[in-house]
Amino acid sequence: MKKPHLGFWQIWNMSFGFLGIQFGFALQNANVSRIFETLGASIDAIPILWIAAPVTGLIVQPIIGHMSDRTWNRLGRRRPFFLIGAILASIALFIMPNSPVLWVAAGMLWIMDASINISMEPFRAFVGDMLPPEQRTIGFSMQSFFIGTGAVVASALPYMMTNWFGISNTAPSGEIPDSVKFAFYIGGGVFFLSVLWTVISSKEYSPEQLAEFEKYEEKSPDAVEHSEIVYHGKQIKNGIIWFVISALLFIVFDFFIYMDYGLLVFFGGGAIFGLIQIISGFLTKNNKKENGLVVILNDLYHMPKTMIQLAYVQFFSWFALFAMWIYTTPAVTRHIYNTTDPTSFAYNQGADWVGVLMAVYNGFAAIMAFFIMWLAKKMTRKSVHAISLICGGIGLSSFYFIKNPDLLILSELGIGLAWASILAMPYAILTGSLPAKKMGVYMGIFNFFIVIPQITAAAILGFFVRTIFAGHAIYALVLGGISLFIAAALVTKVKDVDES
Repeated sequence: MKKPHLGFWQIWNMSFGFLGIQFGFALQNANVSRIFETLGASIDAIPILWIAAPVTGLIVQPIIGHMSDRTWNRLGRRRPFFLIGAILASIALFIMPNSPVLWVAAGMLWIMDASINISMEPFRAFVGDMLPPEQRTIGFSMQSFFIGTGAVVASALPYMMTNWFGISNTAPSGEIPDSVKFAFYIGGGVFFLSVLWTVISSKEYSPEQLAEFEKYEEKSPDAVEHSEIVYHGKQIKNGIIWFVISALLFIVFDFFIYMDYGLLVFFGGGAIFGLIQIISGFLTKNNKKENGLVVILNDLYHMPKTMIQLAYVQFFSWFALFAMWIYTTPAVTRHIYNTTDPTSFAYNQGADWVGVLMAVYNGFAAIMAFFIMWLAKKMTRKSVHAISLICGGIGLSSFYFIKNPDLLILSELGIGLAWASILAMPYAILTGSLPAKKMGVYMGIFNFFIVIPQITAAAILGFFVRTIFAGHAIYALVLGGISLFIAAALVTKVKDVDES
């Protein structure tokens, strides 16, 4: 039995929750650096404060994916996680702008990102569960549309609060402006209500139905359900290698080169991953093969070839995006508005304009989501993605050459096209290579290749900006543009199973 085609409004309803999810992400991306600087963070400390977000995703998403693959209750398989994440994220959005000191804001970012991830990861697997292969590009493009639409409004909310409703966008030193606070309150409400709409309006196939559908779906050989468990000796050996190399790099950098909190997290993460493999090896040796840690790590070892190829593309794509999210505000306020004082009118004017720029690229992404869906039918998905990434690289690099803030809108169009494609094409390409019973956990593992580049960016960009770029954040954006060009070259080597 083949999965039936869903109608436009069915795909609309099952994707609608992403409107709220992106409200949360957009408010976070456009305003958290501003909040950190307002509460006293230095320019080179911002990346390490941001590192909570990707570290949280690295931990939460594969666990949530594994759990959602094995969940079935009155709400279904994925929808319970949509709802739990929405409730927690909405509460965090209300608390975040009221943080009294820097460490509270950093902690709330951690909680907020964990909550958003609880909702977001099952949404990706939801498309694979509900849609036949020929409709998955439409499904992920619809998610891109809602992501873009939600981010347009959410990114511009502080600007709208100030310029449309007369709410102040300045505050005494150490306090968050009211325009930002009201924006976060609205975001919390929209997040919860939009996810609730998807939970109420969408139904899920039962495990028995999904099993029947899987029998009739042609899959790549890589996607065949694997039963063999990775030999415990291999896990222990690899774990020791990861731990030793990470420890040696820490010693070399700490004693002979340079060490900061970002690099500490970077090397520490490698060492922890080594320890996880060692623990999994001993659990496997003791026949605890159904342990969640063993299962997730075993799935990591058995990643399909397409997923491995896409991992490199994702690394360079998301390194660029994270550089943009961290450094657009300090880059624009210093390079164009000529100020580094977060209490000044010029700084807050520039920061509000960054919110507008974020809205522009997200709005253009919402429009382009339907365009790239159409274009993918005329070309290959790989070609569409490569062209989009090149346009994004040009747009991000052009920030260096522009002095008129209004002209940055043109730069955002290229970034918007890349963003629309990043949100849709890798997932559409990936889904065809995944075993249906492990759609959730593999979508969670795929998040590693979004999170690892973000951790890398957070670990090294602060050092680059402070020592190599002499405090000029604009060069971080140029580096991000170069990273997108590399991603465009790598995507041409990916095997798209559905189009083979």
